[in-house]
Amino acid sequence: MSEIGLFDAIYSARSLRRLKPDPVPDKIIAKVLDAAIRAPSAGNAQHWAFVVVRDAAQRRKLGAIYRKASDIASAIYRARGRPAHMSEEQYRRFLASGAYLWEHMGEAPVLLVPCLRDRPPPPREALPASVQQRYEQELDYERRIRGASIYPAVQNIILACRAFGLGTLITTNHIRCEDEVKAVLGLPEDVSTYALMPIGYPEGKFGPLTRRPVEEVTHADRWGVAWRPSSTEAKRPKPDVEKRDSKRRRLDQALEEGLQETFPASDPVAVTEPAPTPPGNARK
Repeated sequence: MSEIGLFDAIYSARSLRRLKPDPVPDKIIAKVLDAAIRAPSAGNAQHWAFVVVRDAAQRRKLGAIYRKASDIASAIYRARGRPAHMSEEQYRRFLASGAYLWEHMGEAPVLLVPCLRDRPPPPREALPASVQQRYEQELDYERRIRGASIYPAVQNIILACRAFGLGTLITTNHIRCEDEVKAVLGLPEDVSTYALMPIGYPEGKFGPLTRRPVEEVTHADRWGVAWRPSSTEAKRPKPDVEKRDSKRRRLDQALEEGLQETFPASDPVAVTEPAPTPPGNARK
């Protein structure tokens, strides 16, 4: 297959949740994982690990756990309300698309589980007095940045899958039932999961992505000061996919109409009443 450019991949790597049952060759998964381990790692520790789940029974078990955990996620989404930048219909389609994956996670031909092995800090007594005095803060700091050593690898996985024409996305609902997941996978006590990624050839089409404009989410020098590109701003690269926007949107609309048929407005997952608009812009 022909290679695509980096910006083509970035601008078109949609979260495609409907995957074909066709097997994905091991050599492709190996290349995806090789891309993953090229990501940054805090302190160059490289204490990541990846579990590739192909066995049908294992996938069904993980799918059942994910389904149970997603009931909690559904309640959270409903209570939180839709993000301000989404219309009621967009939010309904978003929930319907997520609900499909809740029911079908175990059917993806590959489930990839990115993990991290614990890397505890040195004992308090081994540190200088100045650091001992703030030891609890240091523990809080390490907990807060832990994901920085695995989520860049997850993004590399997403982009590598896009390059190979594979659909995937990052999901984390299963972490609500982490002990059950660890039992199914036989993970050591000091290893934790950070994502559950279905991988397969998609039924839908890639790109383009719709996001809030950069100007809405960027501040200049300090919070609350609007950032504006200079008069000589550099134009972002125009990937080939943008030339196909009209066609892609028609395909997206067709896919969304299919989702609406599968999850009609009367479905429990769908939003049947106007959701309250949160005071700020919410994150997915």
